[in-house]
Amino acid sequence: MQLLVLNYSQACKWQIQILARIKKSGLLANLYVGSALVGGFSRLGSFDYARKIFEQMTARNAVSMNGLMVGLVRQKCGEEAVEVFKETRHLVDINLDSYVILLSACAEFALLDEGRRKGREVHGYAIRTGLNDAKVAVGNGLINMYAKCGDIDHARSVFGLMVDKDSVSWNSMITGLDQNKCFEDAVKSYNSMRKTGLMPSNFALISALSSCASLGCILLGQQTHGEGIKLGLDMDVSVSNTLLALYAETSRLAECQKVFSWMLDRDQVSWNIVIGALADSGASVSEAIEVFLEMMRAGWSPNRVTFINLLATVSSLSTSKLSHQIHALILKYNVKDDNAIENALLACYGKSGEMENCEEIFSRMSERRDEVSWNSMISGYIHNELLCKAMDLVWLMMQRGQRLDCFTFATVLSACATVATLECGMEVHACAIRACLESDVVIGSALVDMYSKCGRIDYASRFFNLMPVRNLYSWNSMISGYARHGHGDNALRLFTRMKLSGQFPDHITFVGVLSACSHIGLVDEGFEYFKSMTEVYGLVPRVEHYSCMVDLLGRAGELDKIENFINKMPIKPNILIWRTVLGACCRGNGRKTELGRRAAEMLFNMDPQNAVNYVLLSNMYASGGKWEDMARTRRAMREAAVKKEAGCSWVTMKDGVHVFVAGDNSHPEKGLIYAKLKELDKKIRDAGYVPQIKFALYDLEPENKEELLSYHSEKLAVAFVLTRNSGLPIRIMKNLRVCGDCHSAFKYISKVVDRSIVLRDSNRFHHFEDGKCSCRDYW
Repeated sequence: MQLLVLNYSQACKWQIQILARIKKSGLLANLYVGSALVGGFSRLGSFDYARKIFEQMTARNAVSMNGLMVGLVRQKCGEEAVEVFKETRHLVDINLDSYVILLSACAEFALLDEGRRKGREVHGYAIRTGLNDAKVAVGNGLINMYAKCGDIDHARSVFGLMVDKDSVSWNSMITGLDQNKCFEDAVKSYNSMRKTGLMPSNFALISALSSCASLGCILLGQQTHGEGIKLGLDMDVSVSNTLLALYAETSRLAECQKVFSWMLDRDQVSWNIVIGALADSGASVSEAIEVFLEMMRAGWSPNRVTFINLLATVSSLSTSKLSHQIHALILKYNVKDDNAIENALLACYGKSGEMENCEEIFSRMSERRDEVSWNSMISGYIHNELLCKAMDLVWLMMQRGQRLDCFTFATVLSACATVATLECGMEVHACAIRACLESDVVIGSALVDMYSKCGRIDYASRFFNLMPVRNLYSWNSMISGYARHGHGDNALRLFTRMKLSGQFPDHITFVGVLSACSHIGLVDEGFEYFKSMTEVYGLVPRVEHYSCMVDLLGRAGELDKIENFINKMPIKPNILIWRTVLGACCRGNGRKTELGRRAAEMLFNMDPQNAVNYVLLSNMYASGGKWEDMARTRRAMREAAVKKEAGCSWVTMKDGVHVFVAGDNSHPEKGLIYAKLKELDKKIRDAGYVPQIKFALYDLEPENKEELLSYHSEKLAVAFVLTRNSGLPIRIMKNLRVCGDCHSAFKYISKVVDRSIVLRDSNRFHHFEDGKCSCRDYW
């Protein structure tokens, strides 16, 4: 680049020296010398000198005028080139090249509509004078002008009416179709050109390959690649770069790397495409870094595209070390103030948990912030479980009049769904309504998902039915929502509606369908749906579908069939499946202990540091009264130095979130809570509640077991809510599965206090009302 600038500077100096000598010699009056100088200065971008010489020439012709116009067109100064033509056309004899250059000038207008209007005037003149029929170059110029101005239909019309077409005509048409996103037509035109026997240029081949990439037609792209090799065009670096892009965009990393290795010449674009391909493919970061280092060793300096691709590669690791090193290089090469690079840094640091760095970059961006910047910050906060900060940023966006796009709303709604903050979700919904984005299918689907995960399946259903357009995610969210809330029949009916609407189900759909069958005990129907995945829809069941089937059998108490099912599985059981097996054995009251032991052994080998495995095995022994085995498991857990996740429940009130653990004495209102709990215990016992001491999984006296059960976190949470005056439904979240005794107690509580209780545990929702639960005691 430095050499190029030096050569350019030297050339200008030489031209100026030559100009001074010519002036002294009086040769400036010579038409040919003057025309040569005008053309030379124009091509170098020295328009002031070119125009001065042109004005000082005593005689001018079309050649000198064309030279000046060509230089202006090359510098994308289309308006100035047209002005030169208008000022000079009466002073010289216009030739054919003048009109061709004039058309190319129209394509370089800053406002393309204005350029097209001027171009149509030239087109009209060409029709009146018969130029477009007499000379193929004019037709080619018209095709190029219309295509570059975005009027591909007029370009097609000109091409179709041309009596004679040469290779330039075809090349211009193919390139124009690709540039105007008429990819199928571009490929068809390329094939038609080949049938005429004309030789395509590298531009035509590039456009054909680019269209194949845009269409995702890898087979057609490979055929075109083969033809390019036969024609010897693949040695052109631009053609090779297009091939790299084709294979990168169609996820053919091996082919992309092969083309790159064969390239004799590479430019910066070549290196950037390969680094980007490695980033998109999820290949090892070390490969991308190695290509980057090789690029540096080859003498190429990284640019903004290089850094954006590198940051995308590193962000997948969620590590900060490489992010800091790349950031240092960005500072070294002085591209830190580039908006796209800053956005990439926000995304990278956000994924690696360095929100302080994100905040520093974001505050420094100031006026350079765009929608991507705001969304990256919000996503970073949500990724790092800082929902409050994410929400504060959303409110700040609104206060500043910053437009909230569909991605912003969908991201925040997804976060609200994850932590089940209904109030926040409803506020975001209101914002979407004010922004007139409620009917957007992405936001609509996110709202369905949020309401179902926040316990308002009625809102989710109502909103789903009002959606003007639904996509696959919409259907899947609603089906999964029904399954999660125990409305299995509704989920299966919706699945039928989905098929009738013409929407093809995917793997996620069947997770929802099989979960629905599991939660309502439809064993035979579940196996029918499972078989239909392969036989009807051509979907190969994944490990999560096999896990659903194990869960289906386990909930139905079909423990004998579980082992047979696992032995016949075509895939090797993973942690999820073995944990599902162990959980089923826990619910079996001591049955199939050997199967539970086998599942536990597999889990200890595959995931030895996970406390859940020990807890499930311990609970299985306890449910069967095998206290010595339970004690041995607890001892092994202590020796393995793994920590069990503490069971907790929480409720969201106007004054914030209140969290409780079993036997909690830390709450400032503990006196009121325990008094209310004692009052509730008496009322529900009078109503017929009997503590189910089998769920107190310790070897204690019955009265001690009852006391232990009465202080579970979900009971403390419901007692706390009942100390407040309200008639609204009680909403409780729990991080573990609700125990059987609490489930029984909640049915009685809902009846004696005449309040609806919605409990979300780690598995599903339970809706308690008037002494009954939506799960029908099948959970």
